[in-house]
Amino acid sequence: MGGFSSVEKCVNLGGSGDRGFFVARIAGVNVPTQKVVEIALTYIYGIGPKRSSLICEEAGIEAERRVKTLTEDELSRLRSVIDGSGYELEGDLRRRVRQDIKRKVDLGCYEGLRHRKGLPVHGQRTSSNAQTCKRVRRPQADKRG
Repeated sequence: MGGFSSVEKCVNLGGSGDRGFFVARIAGVNVPTQKVVEIALTYIYGIGPKRSSLICEEAGIEAERRVKTLTEDELSRLRSVIDGSGYELEGDLRRRVRQDIKRKVDLGCYEGLRHRKGLPVHGQRTSSNAQTCKRVRRPQADKRG
């Protein structure tokens, strides 16, 4: 079954091999098909509930519909709205966040120092909380015998 550009026919690895399921691929992410469109779009890094509802509205798709009920045309409309919106998503957004953290660490500003020490950055309490962050990291002994 070739010819699917964005909706691919995949083999169900669990259970009987005869049944298959569809995978909707939007912005390089396999979006779950059983979920409602508005919720499924939030699986893309950089799209939250608010932005998801705006995208559905702009694409002219009811947010309550399931992804598996969408036609190829509706999926392409969703894709074009997401691509044309100018939002930073997935890899680009992750890269930018990582670069921002690295810049603050290199500058030696307060947030950078907190990142370097592995402590909470946004002003949370540390006297009673953040015990995992404050735990001393000891090198693990080689347990191979």
